[in-house]
Parts: sequence; structure tokens; C-alpha cells
Amino acid sequence: MKSSKKDFFELFVPGRVCLFGEHSDWAGGHRRTNSELTPGTAIIAGTNQGMYARCRKHEGELIVRSTLYDGTAAKPWHVPMDIERLQQEAAAGGFYSYAAGVAAYMLEFYGVGGLEINNYKTTLPVKKGLSSSAAFCVLVVRAFNQVYELALTTRAEIEAAYQGEIATPSRCGRMDQGCAYGQIPVKMTFDGDRISTATIRPGGNFHILITDLCGKKDTVRILSDLNASYPFAKTAKDEAVQRCLGEENQKTVAEAINAIEAGDAAKLGALMKKAQHTFDRNLIPVCKELKSPKLHTLLGDRKISRLTYGGKGIGSQGDGTMQFICKSKEARAELSGYLVSEYGMPSFDLDIEQPASIRKAVIPVAGLGTRMYPYTKAVSKTFLPVVTPEGITKPVIQIIIEEAFNAGAEEVALIVQPGDEPIFEKYFMEPSDPEVLAKLPPKLRAEADKLTDAGKHITLITQQDAKGFGHAVLQAEQWVGNEPFLLLLGDQIFCSEEKGGTARQVTDMFQKYNETQSVIGIYEEKLENTVHYGCVSGAWIDDITMQLQRTVEKPDKEFAELYMRTDKRGRKTYFCVNGIYVLRPEIFSVLRRQSEESRICELQLTSALEELRIKEGMKGLVVNGVYYDTGRPFVYAGTVGKFAGL
Repeated sequence: MKSSKKDFFELFVPGRVCLFGEHSDWAGGHRRTNSELTPGTAIIAGTNQGMYARCRKHEGELIVRSTLYDGTAAKPWHVPMDIERLQQEAAAGGFYSYAAGVAAYMLEFYGVGGLEINNYKTTLPVKKGLSSSAAFCVLVVRAFNQVYELALTTRAEIEAAYQGEIATPSRCGRMDQGCAYGQIPVKMTFDGDRISTATIRPGGNFHILITDLCGKKDTVRILSDLNASYPFAKTAKDEAVQRCLGEENQKTVAEAINAIEAGDAAKLGALMKKAQHTFDRNLIPVCKELKSPKLHTLLGDRKISRLTYGGKGIGSQGDGTMQFICKSKEARAELSGYLVSEYGMPSFDLDIEQPASIRKAVIPVAGLGTRMYPYTKAVSKTFLPVVTPEGITKPVIQIIIEEAFNAGAEEVALIVQPGDEPIFEKYFMEPSDPEVLAKLPPKLRAEADKLTDAGKHITLITQQDAKGFGHAVLQAEQWVGNEPFLLLLGDQIFCSEEKGGTARQVTDMFQKYNETQSVIGIYEEKLENTVHYGCVSGAWIDDITMQLQRTVEKPDKEFAELYMRTDKRGRKTYFCVNGIYVLRPEIFSVLRRQSEESRICELQLTSALEELRIKEGMKGLVVNGVYYDTGRPFVYAGTVGKFAGL
């Protein structure tokens, strides 16, 4: 993810809060010895707080600059990229030992070079059960991953971060590095050395308050006492510990997932109270450190009970931090003030929100624009001008980006040619000249403000080699991560007949079918034009939704007539892809495998879509709107007038 400074990658890694299932990660790990134990399972969520950094390559050294939670800058640290030196630094302990442990692992297993990391802002409290050390380890792994283009999956990043942290005196559990999944709820299952994960889709909004109890807890003592009950129970107390962290925890986590997916905050709060009671009843008898007087004082406070549905401890428990499910944002604000005034305990917010069906959009704009030559010798084809129905002149790419934001995207990645970054940075990321702004009418000044705001949510990703549309999409794999995303073509625009835009129709359809299958926008086309576009055929679910049975890139007339013809209300017709795709992240593994196996120069998206369709199924949606192609000269000429409504 590149920042406006060309040489740097911009990164953010959040902290991690355990909603349910603390201690189950290491407890499930004991199945290596005792297979009769129940696998551990937990629900985690990324916090609003985290670590921000910029990173780039450095010859021969690991250099780290860090800003601490209180805003002070730590002394810069550097060490040669030598395995023995890195291992020594890791074993010595201290804040930077985590970076050394991770770097040693990355050097040994991936052969990376040096790295410079500037952790310029930290909003995550340390030693509060929020996995600050794990977040730092993930940050270092992700920096190596991005800078050296390793294409590691999130799961591989988690493993590298874990191995790096346990090379230090820290003895973290397997759960901590789950912060790599970002700010979404995730179910993690721990079975011996195996970890499996599944994202959870909230069905509503949850307003959580994380409170620093300002107490002390001896995590080493807690872990030592509880581990004494494993791997084989010797007493009834041991059996109670194993049952609490095993089958009882499994049941609570399953109920909590149902509550999250249903958007039932009251149920989730009640489950927190139940989980805390079960934890106390079974674990305090073997560990007096868990009596947690401050935590239980808050749980018994009547005013707190009036403002919340429930709460429980976090992390190893004890008097470190705790969480509350608040009844509203207003109740949370009142509770936060009350905890400071009455107990001197600071708090911060954590929101788990019902997401739009997608958060990220990818727009490849690295094409050479040969069909629009020689104009594209001077200007990228995606900056061709179009007049909107409101009478405002905008480049094609701006209209497409606005379509993405209207569809619910929060961030947009543009896949660009090497050397084109300054063009996009100048247009989207540099503020307009004040003298020019002063001469603009109010309507255009408002447009200038919108443009500047949009630039804050745009990332540029370079496609070093022009190897086709599929290859361009593959470049966004690390940026997208393990979540569905919106893909738009860089030369196709739309006028919607519905509020919210045509891309919104496709994202809404994706959500309607519970995100189980990718959805692509389609439109009716004449037989003679199918040779120019991706073409689909299938069976109709309803008047606008097709269960796809075949996807083909630019079929010739004879093939289309034989295999792509679709019956629509008794009429034989043809449907093509209109350049709007909502794709599940599995598309990247298909593209990566095809790229590794392919002997041809270009990697096309359509063949990957066909493979994904066979594996998972895929739907096509006839969007309610007009589609315009700006990538062919005579079609573009017509688009200029028609799009403006002339």
C-alpha cells in the first residue's frame, strides 16, 4: 500500500480484543498431548486503536523508529540483518526485541533484506490485554511482506508474527496475532498446532467500551496456575478448568456468534455476564490472582448495569482491562464519563458495526489505451473528460471512483502503470491552488473539497508488468486482504435508474445472498457486439438475477450463437459483463495459481471467474441503468453527449 511518498508503504495494524474464549488458545494447544481435550475457540475483534507506520527497503539493516502510546518518540534502533545478531537481540527482551525476533524468522525462511520502519503513531495502550506486542509483530511481518512482495496470506503473516514473538522472552498465546485480520470479528479455533479462522458478519451495531481498570495482574502467575491443570486432569478442580475452557466455552462462543450475526446486543451482553460467572466459578479456585476485585466492583455497580447489557474481563483476565456492551452510543459516552469521575478509570470506544457488503474497491487503470491513441500518448485514457448530467466536467476515473464510494466502499485502490503515480497523486491527493479556488463558483468549490476528501481514501498500487486484466487484479491481493471487494473497470461508466448507483445494486445483491457467491453486473447486448466483451449465460432465478452457467471472454459470433444464447421471457438474447464485479477473496488464489501455471503472456480475469464459478457458483445481476464504454473512439464520442443527457 503506497503512501504519497513513492518509496514508502503505508501500514496500519489494530490491537485485538478477545470478546469470548480467553485462555482457550493455549488450552487447545494441549491437544498435542491429550487428544481428549476439547479444541479451544475464541471470538476476537480488531480495535479502533492501533499502530501506524511507513516502511521501505534498507540495505543490510533493520531500522525501527517508534512513537509510543503517550506520544513520545522512542530512541531509534537498528541492527544488522544477521540471523545470530537478530536472535540475540530478540532473546535480550525489550520493546525492539519483537522486531528482531520477526526479522530473524523472515530472514531465515524468506531470505529478505533490510527494512526501515517508521512507526510514527501509536494509539494502542500497552500491557492492557489488547495484544500491543502482537500488533507490533504483525506490523513488522506485514512490512516485510509488502516491501519484498512476498504475497503471504494473512494466515502466513500470523504464523510469522507468532514465531517472531516467542523468540523473545514473551510467552504469548496463538490468539494474539489475530489482530492481523483487522477490524472485523473473527472466530479462531485452536487444535494442537492447527489454527482455523472464520470471519463473522455482524447483523447490527455493537457499542463496546474498553476500560482500563488501573489495577495490577500477574499474567505469568495466572498462566502458570491454569496450565497446571493440563494436559491431564489430576483433581476435580483440574477437570473444572478443562471443562470451562473446553466444552462450556465452545457453547458460549456458538451462542455469541449467533447473537453477533443477529445484531442482538442484549443477548451478547447477557452472554458476557454468563461467561464471566462461569470463568470465576471454575478458575478462581485454582488461581487466586483471578479474584479481580476492581473488575467485580464494576460488574456490581448499579449505574453501570443501567447503561450496559453486560460486561466481562479481557485477555488473561484479572484487574487489567474489561469490556462492556453498552445500550447505545449515548449510554457509552455517559458510562465513560462516569468511570473517570467515580473510579479514575480511562476508557476508549470499540465499534462493531454491520458492514456494507464491501469495504474496498479495486480499479485497474494501467492499460495502455492503444485504441484511443494518439491522445493517450499525452494523457492516460482514464483521464478522458466527460460532462456529468449536473454540468460538471470530470475525468472518467473520478466518475468511477465516485461510483465505488456510492456503493459503500470506504477505500479505493487504483492499479497504475509505473511512472503514472505522480499524475494520480497530483489530481487526487494534492490540494487545489488557493488562487484557483477563489475564482470558482460555490458549486465547483464544493467539488474541489469532495476531490480532496476522496484522495484521502485512495491507494496507488503499481503493476510493474503489463500482463493482462487478471494480473492487474492480482496486484491488489495484499491490499484487499481476506474480504470481498468491488472491482470496477477503468473505462466504463454508468447512469443509474435507481438511487445509489449501479454498483450499489450489485453490492446489495451480494449481501442479499449472504455473500456466499460472487456477483457480476450484466446487461443485454446484440450478438454482433459480444466479440468485444465478456459474455455470460445461465438460468434465471428471477427477472433480473441469473445463476451463471458459463463465462467466456470475447467469444466470436459463431461460439456465442451456439453456447451463449439465453432465453429471456421466450426471447433468445445475449448478456455481457458490464464491468461491475463483487468478488469473494478466493478469486486471488485462483489467479495466483493460474499465473504460476500459465505459459501465456497475459493473465485474464474471465478464466479465473469461470474457475471460481465452478467451485462456488456465481450470479449475474441485470442492473437498472445505462452503461457507457469510454475505451473505444466512436463509442466514447457518443458517450460524451449521452452521459450528459444531451
